[in-house]
Amino acid sequence: MLHPDTEIRFVNEKIGVGVFATKMIPKGTIIWALDDLDIILNEEEIEALDSLRREIVYKYAYLNDDDFYVLCWDHARYMNHSFSPNVVSTVYEIELASRDILPGEQITCDYATLGLDEPFECEPEEGTSSTIVMPNDYLNRYKEWDKLAREAFEHLNQVDQPLRHLIRLEFVDKVNGIAEGLAEPDSFLTLYEED
Repeated sequence: MLHPDTEIRFVNEKIGVGVFATKMIPKGTIIWALDDLDIILNEEEIEALDSLRREIVYKYAYLNDDDFYVLCWDHARYMNHSFSPNVVSTVYEIELASRDILPGEQITCDYATLGLDEPFECEPEEGTSSTIVMPNDYLNRYKEWDKLAREAFEHLNQVDQPLRHLIRLEFVDKVNGIAEGLAEPDSFLTLYEED
């Protein structure tokens, strides 16, 4: 589920729509949490769909670390990519504001954290020459994401958290320990380590 102080707005003809903050969302706020209403599908289930629904699922779902596709039930699926996102993913099935997000600002994430199985071409952005997100970008970017997550977690207990109740039970103690400074967050790289 996406933070309640967000809405869908038109970005441009090429991108289409995106998710925007309707109020100030401070650094450390849980922007998104995996929700029981999100649809989790394996590849067989997707391939059994008609072509129209299959195309939509592949477009809007992300691949989790268990190789299942997660299709968010709300407007979280319209969050766009940025190489300088204001949201950071964590290994605890929550995403945090990596800095203060101002009212009217587009909320973005780095698609390289979403388990891509093929390259994703994106619009050029100011401040970077990159235009393609590669499936193995996590090997080069995980330290940057770990740092952003660690810094965001420092603010978790200092800001309003309307989605805190959605932290999955298996992660509650760990997330609380990190927020209280009693534990270090697990590296994003752990999602890609072989069992």
